[in-house]
This record gives sequence, C-alpha cells and structure tokens, in this order.
Amino acid sequence: MSFLVQLSYFVAAVLFIFGLKAMSSPVTARKGIMWAGVGMILATVVTFFHPKIEGVGNLTLIIIAIAIGGGFAWYTAKKVQMTEMPQMVAVYNGLGGGSAGAIAAVTLSQAQRAVSTDMVEQAEIKAEETGLTFEQALRVLDGTHVGAYMGADVAILALLGAVIGSMAFSGSMVAWAKLDGRLNRSKLVEGHQWVNIALAVVTVLLGIWAFYTGSGWPIFLFFAAALAFGVFITVPIGGADMPVVISLFNALTGLAVGFKGYVLGNFALIIAGTVVGAAGMLLTLLMAKAMNRSLVNVLFSGFGTAAAGAGEATEGEMKELGAPDAAYMMGYAEKVVIVPGYGLAVAQAQHKLWEMVELLEGQGVEVKFAIHPVAGRMPGHMNVLLAEAGVPYDKIFDMDEINEEFSSTDVALIIGANDVVNPAAREDKSSPIYGMPILNVDYAENVLVVKRGRGAGFSGVENQLFFNENTRMVFGDAQKVVSEMVQTVKSM
Repeated sequence: MSFLVQLSYFVAAVLFIFGLKAMSSPVTARKGIMWAGVGMILATVVTFFHPKIEGVGNLTLIIIAIAIGGGFAWYTAKKVQMTEMPQMVAVYNGLGGGSAGAIAAVTLSQAQRAVSTDMVEQAEIKAEETGLTFEQALRVLDGTHVGAYMGADVAILALLGAVIGSMAFSGSMVAWAKLDGRLNRSKLVEGHQWVNIALAVVTVLLGIWAFYTGSGWPIFLFFAAALAFGVFITVPIGGADMPVVISLFNALTGLAVGFKGYVLGNFALIIAGTVVGAAGMLLTLLMAKAMNRSLVNVLFSGFGTAAAGAGEATEGEMKELGAPDAAYMMGYAEKVVIVPGYGLAVAQAQHKLWEMVELLEGQGVEVKFAIHPVAGRMPGHMNVLLAEAGVPYDKIFDMDEINEEFSSTDVALIIGANDVVNPAAREDKSSPIYGMPILNVDYAENVLVVKRGRGAGFSGVENQLFFNENTRMVFGDAQKVVSEMVQTVKSM
C-alpha cells in the first residue's frame, strides 16, 4: 500500500508540473488548470490510504477539513468579482503559507513533547542507576534537544518552512487588507526599517533557541516573531508594488510547502512546492525587472507610499473630450492600440470594450491590446480580464512586443491605466518611478485617456501624459463611457 501511495504522489507531482507548464500560455492555461486540479484530487484521495493515517478520528478530521475548506473555496470562487480577484489570490496564497506553518508548528511541538518525555524517562533511569536525585539527573541530560531528536537537516528545514510559511501568511493578509482598502497605512511605527531588522534578528535567534531546546516556549515565541515580521515587512510596501509582493509570497509559500514535504517525507509536496517556489521566484524577479528595480528596493524603498514623493510638478492643463468625439476619432483611424488597467476591472467594462472593438474592426480599423507586466493588482490580472470578455489571445501583446508600434499608431486608448503609461518614468529623474519601463503610448499620434477623475494613480505619482498636447481626457466611469462609444460607432 505504501508503494502505491508514493507512486500516486509521484503521478500527482507530474500532473502539477505539466499543469504549470500549460499555464505559461493563455491558449493552454485552462487545460493546465484542469491537469493540476486532477493532480490535487489524486493527492488528496490517496492521503486517505497513507500508512500514517490511523483510526477513525484522523479520517474524520480530514473529511471535516476538506468539507470546510472546499465549501468555502467553492462559494468564494463563484461569488468573487474580477476586481476582487487580487484579494482572493492574496488570501488563498496566505492560507497556503499558513498551512505550511501550521504543519511545522505541529511537527516541532511533537518533537518537543517527545524530547520532554524522553528526558523524564532517561532522568528517572539515570537517577536510579547513579543514586542522583531526579533534578540532578535531569540537569545532566539537559543536552537533549529538538534538533538532535528530529535530525539536524529535518529540524532546520522545519524551522525554515515555519518562518517562511508564517511570513507568507501574515504578509499575505496585510496585502489583502491593502488591496481591499481596509489598510492604508505606510508604516506601523517610526523607524520601521530598524524594527524589521530587529524582528529578523530576533526570529533567527529564537529559531536557534528552538533548535537547541526541549521546551515549548521558544517554539511559540519563534512563530510569534515570524508572524510579526511578515506584518511589519509588508505594511510599508506601497500599493503600486503589490503585484510583485503577491508573486513573492506565492514563491515563499511554495518553498515552505517543499520544506514541509521533506520533513514529512512526502514527495508530492517536495516536487510541487519546489516547482511553485521556483516559478514564483522567477516571476517575481521578472516583474521587478519590468519595473527596473531590484527585489530589495521593492521590499524596502516604500515606493507607492505618501513618502515616496511625486517628482517634478507637471505643466500645462488637461484637455477634455466627449465620448462620442473620441469614438469618431477611433472610427476613422487606421490603427488603434488599447491599454487596459485596473479602472477597467473596477467598472466591469471589458465586455462593452470588446463589443466596441468588434464594431471598429467591422469598420476596417486594426485594433490591438497592449499589456504591461505589472498592470492591475496581480500578475496576469489584465490578461484574465480580457480573456473573460472573449478577447482572442492573438490580439493581446506584451510591452516588449508592441512598444515599437506606438509611433505608427493613430490612436492609443488608455482605460483605467496610469503609472504604466507615465512618461515621467522615462524623463523625470526625480520621479519615484524613474527608470521603470513603460508602454510608450505618448508616441502615438493621438492619446485618449478614459478616467473617472483627475487624481494620481495607485502609486500617488501624477501622470505627465495627461497634460501632453496630443492627449485628450474622457472623464467618467469606463462602463458608461465605453457604452456611449459603442452607440456612436454603431451610428457611423
């Protein structure tokens, strides 16, 4: 039975890998999700037959946990709006890290109890053999500790998985609160960076103490410090960096799961966790590169907070244009490139936008979509949004693929995007976003910006694009504005 269980775990791990590979392309992403889902079902079902599952009590707890978790996931996944998708991803990612941390807590606690029991038994024997008192014999045996009981390699990976999983859990909860508008703070205390350093040092020291002890208090304090470190390191991170942070916590969760797999001797967890951790870290680094910043800078610079500054003051004034006139401009153009942003998701206007694109193409207009790597509130947010509306994948282009085409574009239509099209990233050395690669929409002959108001973007940096001579602002909710554009194009 043990061989069949391990073989099934191996098959599940292979399905995870194939599923992740298929998710690299929008064309095969749905198939990849199905493969990974089958792998997860297989791993879950096989667990019921694991040799370590003993008694009705364990089986009952597993069934209750699956019912609660599965029911909650099914309900929330059906109910969640596209604008709330980043929050859901942050929560689920945090729960993954939390589960890895919980497994580490149970494993370490079991080791601690075993060490304590073993020390008592050994002290009683030694006292009887040597004539020492029980207290004296206990002091002689005080060298027994969790690390020695578990084995150095297992104990170290258990502690690493514990701190990484705990950080991912508490940090992801803070990310959820920020994305959901429930937390707007950019720091918890003055000199928060020094607090972060102190918490990191304390967590490491408590981890060493937990390794060399048979007591439960160091382990408890170790988890408390790791959770606090996750909170303190995430609160100062600005909203504009949240896609990178979510990706990072996803990678940390994967690594924590991989470490727990080693501790438990579960090959499926080792493979799946390692693959997710590696893929998540690669995505994190690619996104940081897309912003022309290091990961350390993302975590500790405070970009996107009030303290980040706003660069040089912009000159000129915004020039407004009505939705019908904007529609006429696109209807008589030869080439239009559309740049979607979070505002499109908020307005739920993606379906109307695709309707307008089909009408424009019926008029002979060439239309493409341009996606910045960090557009939206999580990796791939805009791709999912457009896919939901039925936009064909061959009309969606990444920044590197389409940037050179803006100079030959008649109209660039920006809907809900801000920082990813801000020329200050290219021109203003005093701007917090200077050096971040952007979509070169300002090179187009005409730029139309659909925006609800005149405020700055998610990072708090004012956008120079809105004041350019070739830019016209179409103010209003994207759903209403695009609906007016659709009616206008229909009448042309």
